[in-house]
Amino acid sequence: MNNVASILLLAFLALTFLQSGYEKIFYWKDNVAWLKEHFAKTPLKNQVPLALLHLLILELISGILCVVGGIQLFTNNGREFGFYGAIFSCISLLMMLFGQRLAKDYDGARTIVIYFIPAVMAVYWLN
Repeated sequence: MNNVASILLLAFLALTFLQSGYEKIFYWKDNVAWLKEHFAKTPLKNQVPLALLHLLILELISGILCVVGGIQLFTNNGREFGFYGAIFSCISLLMMLFGQRLAKDYDGARTIVIYFIPAVMAVYWLN
């Protein structure tokens, strides 16, 4: 039963991060423009494209590891890829939380917590 819940969490994380990565890749200019305004009064104001690239890479790693981890868990009860996918998901979310707090976007920060809870659950269950 724990495998089913873990697979569902990995699917949730994979969808979250692969969709987010897709949007960053195909709407890069729009994302950079919005984020430059969002971080205009922060120390990140001149680092937005680089920070977004780092986040994109981590999100893609997270999503891919979660997909592979879900398949691995389903086929042979292996937990390694899913565990690392959940860890990378937590790291990505912590980066986003840091940015939202830095920008004083407390509503945005609260929203990230909603995603962080299942990511930590996945880390716990797959450990």
